[in-house]
Parts: sequence; structure tokens; C-alpha cells
Amino acid sequence: MKLYMHSAACSLSPHIVCRELGLDIELIAVDRATHRTADGRDYLAINGNGYVPLLELEDGTRLMEGPAIVQFLADLKPEAGLAPPAGTLDRARLQAWLNFVSTELHKPMAMQFYPEYAASREGLRAHVVKRLAWLSQQLAGDYLLGDRFSAADAYLFVCLNWTQFLKLDLAPWPNILALMRRVAARPAVRAAIVAEGLVPTDADGAYFTVKAAL
Repeated sequence: MKLYMHSAACSLSPHIVCRELGLDIELIAVDRATHRTADGRDYLAINGNGYVPLLELEDGTRLMEGPAIVQFLADLKPEAGLAPPAGTLDRARLQAWLNFVSTELHKPMAMQFYPEYAASREGLRAHVVKRLAWLSQQLAGDYLLGDRFSAADAYLFVCLNWTQFLKLDLAPWPNILALMRRVAARPAVRAAIVAEGLVPTDADGAYFTVKAAL
């Protein structure tokens, strides 16, 4: 399988899931400015939306959208427990968390990086702060689903890493920081970070940034 990605972007989430599952994955870096892949192709001809991640299967089938991709990957090895069985209440809870991260954190955080949304940054930041405060109140265990790591934790971890670039301090929510540290300490997560040319930006490795291009 091939995973089209940017270093430290939301595509790191399915990359982490692949490593947690021991799946063989080829990383295909996409240049943000030119939309050219590392092997010289026009990424817009592959994904007309131009963004990552995109998963390409061995038969050429392509799957878009990170929350869908991580669930598909998790179902390839259900025994790993990264996603509860389909049709269960726990699976619905996983999907609820993936939707929350995607719409309430990922999107409003990502928009703050773009100049065309400069006039809205204050409102976007306030929205994120409100959602983080709510998230902090919901965390009752080590991870989003309680005691077990799931694909939703990988997604949340990647998005929370962007707070350092937005100058948004997570110190008011120590349990969120603790979750980040737990995820960062997982061997598969560390392996994914290294593979993407990323380096820690704090002592315990909860935050990371780009060191070198792939």
C-alpha cells in the first residue's frame, strides 16, 4: 500500500496506525506548494482536492479522508484492537471521537495556518480553546476510549501537536498533555515520527517538528 502524505500533517495519523498494525506501507511525500509527488507525478491528478492523506491499495483503489482510512486499516487486523468491531456501540464511540477531532479541532486549527483566514483566527482559536476545555472534562482514562489506545488517539495526537505552532499552550489541561505523552512513548509512534524526518521539540517527546524532507 501507498500513503500520500506531508511530514507532521494529518497523514501522520494513518502512518502511525500502519506501524501499530505492522502493515507494509510506502510513504509518498507530496509537495504542498507544487502538488508534485516525490516520484514526480501530479498529485492533483490523483486527488483533485490536493490534500493528504490518501491511501492507495495494491490493486490501485484509492481511499480518501483520514478518519475513513484509519478505520479501514484497523479493520485489516481487528485483533490489534485499534478499532472496536463494526456495529458495536464502542465502534460508534470511536467514530464519534474521529468526527470530533476532524471537525472541532483539525479543521479550525488548520485554517489558522492560512493567510486567507487571518481575519477569522481569533474566533477559530476561541473555538479550539472551548473544545479543548470540553475534551479535558471527558478524559476518564488513559485514552479516548478508556484504557486502550485506538486510531482516534493517533489522530488527536497529531492534531494536538500543531498547538505549538499556533502558540496555544496546553498547560491548562494537564490530562490532555498526559495523553500526548502516553501516545508519544509508544514504539510505533516513535518509529513513524522518525520515518517522517521529525524530531522532538520538548523533553518528553510529546511535541515534534520537521527536521528534514523525506
